[in-house]
Amino acid sequence: MSMPEAAATAEGQEPDGKIRSSSPRHIRVVGVLTEDEEAQGAFKTMDLNRVINLLEETDKDDLEEKQLNSVKKLVQCYQNGLPLRDLAQIFKILNLCAEKIENQPHFIESAFNILQLCGLPFLKKKVSDEITYAEDTANSIALLGELMKIPNSELRIQICYQQANSSYKIKMAEVSGLAKTMVESLTLLENQLVEKLWVLKALQHLSTSEVNCTLMLKAQAAKEICAHLNDPDPSGQLLFRSSEILWNLLEKSPKEETIQQLSNLECLLALKEVFKNLFMRGFSHYDRQLRNDILVITTIIAQNPGTPMIECGFTRDLILFATFTEVKSQNPLVKGLKLSNSYEDFELKKLLFNIIVILCKDLPTIQLLIDGKVILALFTYVKKPEKHKIMEWSAAQYEELQLHAIATLSSVAPFLTEEYMLCQGNARVLAFLEWCESEDSFFSHGNSFHGTGGRANKFAQMRYSLRLLRAMVYTEDETINNDLCEKGTIQQLIGVFKNTISKSNDKEEAIVLEIQSDILLILSGLCEHHIPRKEIFGTEGVDIILHVMKTDPTKLRTGLGYNVLLLSTLDSIWCCILGCYPLEDYFLEKEGIFLLLDLLALNQKKFCNLILGIMVEFCDNPKTTAHVNAWRGKKDQTAASLLIKLWRKEEKELGVKRDKHGMIIDTKKPLFTSFQEEQKIMPLPANCPTLAVMDVAENIRAKIYAVLGKLDFENLPGLSAEDFVTLCIIHRYLDFKIGEIWNEICEEIKLEKLRPVNTDKKILEAITTASENIGKMVASLQSEMIESQAHQDVQNEQKVYTKIQATHKQRELANKSWENFLARTSNAKTLKKAKRLQEKAIESSRYSKPPPNAIFHRTDIKGLNTTVPSGRVVTVESTPARLLGGPLADTDIALKKLPIRGGALQKVKAVKTVNELKKSVPT
Repeated sequence: MSMPEAAATAEGQEPDGKIRSSSPRHIRVVGVLTEDEEAQGAFKTMDLNRVINLLEETDKDDLEEKQLNSVKKLVQCYQNGLPLRDLAQIFKILNLCAEKIENQPHFIESAFNILQLCGLPFLKKKVSDEITYAEDTANSIALLGELMKIPNSELRIQICYQQANSSYKIKMAEVSGLAKTMVESLTLLENQLVEKLWVLKALQHLSTSEVNCTLMLKAQAAKEICAHLNDPDPSGQLLFRSSEILWNLLEKSPKEETIQQLSNLECLLALKEVFKNLFMRGFSHYDRQLRNDILVITTIIAQNPGTPMIECGFTRDLILFATFTEVKSQNPLVKGLKLSNSYEDFELKKLLFNIIVILCKDLPTIQLLIDGKVILALFTYVKKPEKHKIMEWSAAQYEELQLHAIATLSSVAPFLTEEYMLCQGNARVLAFLEWCESEDSFFSHGNSFHGTGGRANKFAQMRYSLRLLRAMVYTEDETINNDLCEKGTIQQLIGVFKNTISKSNDKEEAIVLEIQSDILLILSGLCEHHIPRKEIFGTEGVDIILHVMKTDPTKLRTGLGYNVLLLSTLDSIWCCILGCYPLEDYFLEKEGIFLLLDLLALNQKKFCNLILGIMVEFCDNPKTTAHVNAWRGKKDQTAASLLIKLWRKEEKELGVKRDKHGMIIDTKKPLFTSFQEEQKIMPLPANCPTLAVMDVAENIRAKIYAVLGKLDFENLPGLSAEDFVTLCIIHRYLDFKIGEIWNEICEEIKLEKLRPVNTDKKILEAITTASENIGKMVASLQSEMIESQAHQDVQNEQKVYTKIQATHKQRELANKSWENFLARTSNAKTLKKAKRLQEKAIESSRYSKPPPNAIFHRTDIKGLNTTVPSGRVVTVESTPARLLGGPLADTDIALKKLPIRGGALQKVKAVKTVNELKKSVPT
């Protein structure tokens, strides 16, 4: 057995020349010798410099034999592996041997034996050897690639055989650029199949590294390998290994660069022939897998817009292969062909659907799609399952293909509207949608990507049918839209929406929300700019919109799709309600404006712009103003206050200069944002909008101005002083914006070095001065408002202080009165003094001479022993319940006596009065 045969046998090559796949040998990264192994001579050394000098000599007669013997001794010495420290010298010896092969063939065996040693683990004596000798190792491995240039088959095969999975060796291979050299060597092996297979096998292992893949791309590996995919190879290894390398290049190197290398006519022709051969003649499991891999690679390449798929005829063949089972063809390529329900053929069908979606983006492909009757083929799946019909696919497979076909139609049909109408697309889709809504028994598997959320129901089929309808409606083809409306699509979709509300549950919540969003978008597309269709939409349509608007705001943060549904709802208000006065009035009657303002108060930036746009349009209806002014939010916030608050928030985000009170700082540029400040004014063509004009569309300030303008800036309820300060700016928004535009005009004139005539110059100066004066006037008005508010605040504060002082004074008087009362009750002299003062005051208030016939009334009660001044009128406070005994106690006080021990009143014997006592005493 020769040296290459031995190597091939060790790797799995059979005697007939065929190579069978085998797993790579796992070799250690580097061998580390212990002291015992070193003592036993495992780490032998020899004088390598002497061997090098001997190989370099050329003038002796018996020199060749000595040189061969020295190399043989070297091989015997390092039979346990090559030390890292000697690697540079050993590879120098290898290079010297290789150079002698052409004139001295006996050195083939020497080079071969040294290469065999490279398959052993590299040895290190110290842990630091890997780092110390890293450069020498990388240079040595790089030499292996250079040796591929020597025209010797045995040597090349042995070099490719060095495929040990060593992380250290792979790292060194990356540093050395071995992968690039190996790719370059392929050009030397075009007619040498065995060597080429070995090189491809080596590249297959090297391409598992991202660094190596990048190096291979620099050597045009993708283009070189792909162009030779269809080269003759009885073993089949060339196609297998080449496809694996292409896969690794697409995954581990810059994808765009790889696709660019593959996007040429030569590569695509090779891919086309390989795919056709495998499609028509491949029947084994391996062939089908390889066929699918080639199709996936083709799909990735087809995404590049400049790929000549049509020129090479690949597009036509792919369309034929995708549709021949649904649309009968007499093309000899598919005559007698039939797909089985095996997993590989099932995947092939899905891959063909997928590549049609990619191909249709290239407009020249459209005619080929028409010729291939792609729309008709795809519509064969848009129908309800037929019972008792023999199918070539299983139920789960057919369901997945059905969903995939409808999804493909959503991408392809908008480009083929005429074909869509010829196939009665609208009627087919609406009939299928009606089946989706029906109660027919149907068990869906929901296993595929397209079937997500559709297990044991028809939601997946409904979702993709609605996506197809949405795609067709938004082509804005009036033929399609009129046909849909004539078939009652608007009423049918409203009915579907209502049914989804009643049928939905937590498990299918996300897919139901998507279905509802699509329904609203379709209705918006159909009704926009068409008043009769809006009337068909009617109050039932308004009711479903109001239903969505009443959704709990907390659900907007769940991520299930409520945000998308709400955006679709707002779009449908714009397209289906506005402009139709009966629907507008019904929307207002059902408190729709209140719901819009509630959504606006959530302060969700993605909704604000759309809601304000709707508000602007609704305010054209004279009934709207009353609803807007009547709305109240949290803390009794009014609509005007909410709009002004949004204005302040928007200006803060835009970086508009305002002081702490919200006043204008720069009267020349009162509305300037930070972005406008950063951007320099440049001369633009007349048809290009300037920064000032673009600012109107890019934020919500213009819409807030429009809404408040239609509400009238006067008599807005519920505004604070800060709101009024901001309202001054909003009121003059249009004047400020006009001034901005004139300032831009002046700046552009200066930049273009134009000199206007005196009349124009005076007019420009007058306009800019007037604009600045408006800014100063507004700033002055704001200052007056702030001063007035500050004065009002001082007055209010003074009132509060006065009230506090009165409260304290009253409290002091009450305390003083209490102290006097205590003094009278505890000190008799004080009581007498108080009595005298009281009597004196009473006497001083009487007439000095009483009028004649006047009746004198005493003001005090004689003999009364109380500690406070008393009169004939006594104030009795409410008697406590504990003394009365509650509402059921007997309270006949004239006949009862309060027990000394307390508690509820108790009934006792009647007490005799004083008169009765006198009568009972004997005289």
